[in-house]
Amino acid sequence: MNFIDKNVSVDQAIILLAKNGIQVNEKEAKIILELLYLVSKNYDKPKEKKILEP
Repeated sequence: MNFIDKNVSVDQAIILLAKNGIQVNEKEAKIILELLYLVSKNYDKPKEKKILEP
């Protein structure tokens, strides 16, 4: 999986997760980041409903 705009490094993810009580190694952090990037890439923002006024 290749993302051009990766803003969070594996080291930053490990530190952030550790602050929240989650201990992971580099391999696990990389998998978590790849999942989050995949989810964000495929997320469709809810479309605004247009209200038609008579």
